[in-house]
Amino acid sequence: MNKALLGAISLLAGLSAAAEARPLTIEDVVSLSRTGSAAVSPDGRWLVWDQRETDLKTNKGTSDLWRLDLSKSAAGPTKLIADPAVSENSPAFSPDGKWVYYAGKDGVYRISSAGGVSTQVLKADIGGFKLSPTGDKLLVWADRPVGARSLTDTKPGNPADAGSGRTYEQLFVRHWDAWADGQRSQLFVLPIVGGKAQGDGTPLVGALVGDTPSKPFGGGTEIAWSPDGKTIYFALREAGRIEPLSTNLDIFAVPADGSTAPVNLTSDNKATDTTPAVSPDGRWLAWTAMKRPGYEADKLTIMLRDLQTGKVRALTEGWDRSAASIDWAPDGRSLYVAAQDTGDEPLFRVDIADGKPWRLTGEGTVGTVIPTGKGVIYTLNTLTAPNDFWRIQGRAMPIQLTGVNETKLAGIDWPSVEHFSFKGAKGDTVWAYALKPAGTPEGAKVPMAFLIHGGPQGSFGNGWSYRWNPALWTGHGYGAVMVDFHGSTGYGQGFTDAINQDWGGKPFEDLKAGFKAATAKFAWLDGTRACAAGGSYGGYMINWIAGNWPDGFKCLINHDGVFDARAMAYETEELWFDEWEHGGPYFEKAAEYEKWNPVNHVASWKAPILIIHGEKDFRIPYTQGLAAFTAAQRREIPSKLLMFPDENHWVLKPKNSIQWYHEVLGWMDRWTK
Repeated sequence: MNKALLGAISLLAGLSAAAEARPLTIEDVVSLSRTGSAAVSPDGRWLVWDQRETDLKTNKGTSDLWRLDLSKSAAGPTKLIADPAVSENSPAFSPDGKWVYYAGKDGVYRISSAGGVSTQVLKADIGGFKLSPTGDKLLVWADRPVGARSLTDTKPGNPADAGSGRTYEQLFVRHWDAWADGQRSQLFVLPIVGGKAQGDGTPLVGALVGDTPSKPFGGGTEIAWSPDGKTIYFALREAGRIEPLSTNLDIFAVPADGSTAPVNLTSDNKATDTTPAVSPDGRWLAWTAMKRPGYEADKLTIMLRDLQTGKVRALTEGWDRSAASIDWAPDGRSLYVAAQDTGDEPLFRVDIADGKPWRLTGEGTVGTVIPTGKGVIYTLNTLTAPNDFWRIQGRAMPIQLTGVNETKLAGIDWPSVEHFSFKGAKGDTVWAYALKPAGTPEGAKVPMAFLIHGGPQGSFGNGWSYRWNPALWTGHGYGAVMVDFHGSTGYGQGFTDAINQDWGGKPFEDLKAGFKAATAKFAWLDGTRACAAGGSYGGYMINWIAGNWPDGFKCLINHDGVFDARAMAYETEELWFDEWEHGGPYFEKAAEYEKWNPVNHVASWKAPILIIHGEKDFRIPYTQGLAAFTAAQRREIPSKLLMFPDENHWVLKPKNSIQWYHEVLGWMDRWTK
């Protein structure tokens, strides 16, 4: 355990000692404050961030703006603005540091960095904004009809006698959790005069048809200003009949005044190009790029373009890690990069001269990164600590700046965490985590929660989660085990690629080997009282386990998992994913889909199974969950269906999250205790 993680735990030690020890519950997790976007003032004095609080009565969260005086070592956070009826988020400082701009109800606002009364800068329905480095222009993105000429060009209403039917002549007809409505996320620029945005907004995307930022997960990191405020760089995947098959995001450059059409800077690469970032001197454009079209989990290599000569080079071609984020150091000589690495997602510094990475942080997962003249501010979380702000300067040890949830988590008896490895498929080293419930008596055994991550190119690593949080299982008395099987990220691209066309092969071998290794290594784990649970690909694996390891577990839990690969091939929206994973479309590669299709093994099902799904899930449609439940019922297997009418591929609403955990833990208790 490194000093960063020890620091996070020791911060709570004083309060914990004074409070009666208790296990973590889902009610605790739902009540936690969540840090969001952050900014540091140009002089390095103030850190401002948005912080979400959850209101169970209204079943939603609202965000306020907080600030911390970085010039005072003993300073504590204070609220900059807090309107209980409005969420304030996405703070950004003006170049002179006098104002904090933020997104609020119906547009963009600003408030003096010293506090006071907010004034509205722009009234409009938008998705987000970025203030120009010169402070005189506002870039916003908003859903508007294709070809919109201004921000006021909004979706027309239907005629009074129109029916409710929607018609489509190409895909996407729906994406993630929303049906296509003819609108796209587009960019507009407005001048700012006297603290007010002027005009209706100059459109920038021109004739391009696509979403910028991309949907459903894109954000401000896909858009960048040049330091002089004259050019905007953005990522966009051009739409058309191939959109559901394409991962070809490109980086475009466009004048901020909209005087000419956007220019595609990465047209030679038919795979993903994203996260543009311009050096402080305006000389270099950095971004991350994949090589293989159609593959959403390919290695993200940092690219550099000399904006004076147009010459491009791959900066981190020789580094077998995928850059999750990039931020320029103030001197423009290096980049700060977050990248998964063997269970953690630490912060690295990458010199632009030679592309060599230097790891700066220890255990845990780094999120928001803000380089300053006095070190780097970043958020850090672990399996046993939600996000807080930290600072690292030079070679000094990281310093924790906040204890956002120290009061709410006072007295929590955290599990012990052990990172271990074993030999998996092909004799490869596979890593896993085991979490032991606090207070487990010497010589006692606890039932096991065998948790399987989704993706499948993902990781159940050393990071905090508000959805699948292993500490909630340990708080309920279960030992939690999570295996990063072949296909997981952070272990080199070859390991990630190994799951391709092998969904039920090497990953399944790894899980069986990991189960055996964990029960052999940890005497406190009772492998005879184990339940397996997984979501998305993890839910698929639960269905695969049901038919191919039927005696392995006392019970199973499948959240949003694939049950019938054939139906999935025609029902999912992002076809590029399913077709890449199985080598092509079903009508050409049926044997590849059927080789690992759980529906073909229903006759062997016997373990009690809980099936959970969201009706708004268009990634793995709810019919997959309904079909799995029907299969279990027809086999007369003890089974239960939990269907959320208002959730997508994830469970996000606070009350639904509480219900989810009560159902899951109750199901496990029923079969293990």
